Amino acid sequence: MVEVGQAAPKFSLPSTTGETISLADYKGKNVVLYFYPKDMTPGCTTEACDFRDNHAKFADFNTVVLGISPDPVDRHQKFTEKHDLPFPLLADTEHEVAEQYGAWQLKKNFGKEYMGIQRSTFVIDKEGKIARIWPKVKVDGHVQEVYNFIKETLA
Repeated sequence: MVEVGQAAPKFSLPSTTGETISLADYKGKNVVLYFYPKDMTPGCTTEACDFRDNHAKFADFNTVVLGISPDPVDRHQKFTEKHDLPFPLLADTEHEVAEQYGAWQLKKNFGKEYMGIQRSTFVIDKEGKIARIWPKVKVDGHVQEVYNFIKETLA
């Protein structure tokens, strides 16, 4: 698991833009990197739409939003089109980036244990360092909390 103050792990992943996106592409900008379990599910849809609805506010503070899940690009593309998402979704199909950030964890559901994405958000500052981590995100109010942090701390 990464910690606040550490350099953010570098990555390059295929995206809904049709290009491979790297963290290095956003040097000089703040990055909200949010990991979510699966496209088209209720919690993930709510979270993505909250980021969509606040996208312009983040942009006002030189901040980009990137969503990452293990879903493939074609599924991300359908999710993006269905909900008109203005930010890229990245396909971490082998969960390598999720593992680097500590978002790939043992989960329990209805008595079953399995590995999967722990909904998590990381704010990376303009210098490429981890500025804030939200592990085990609860969707309601989360995007506003992330925005408030950026506005108050990294503006």
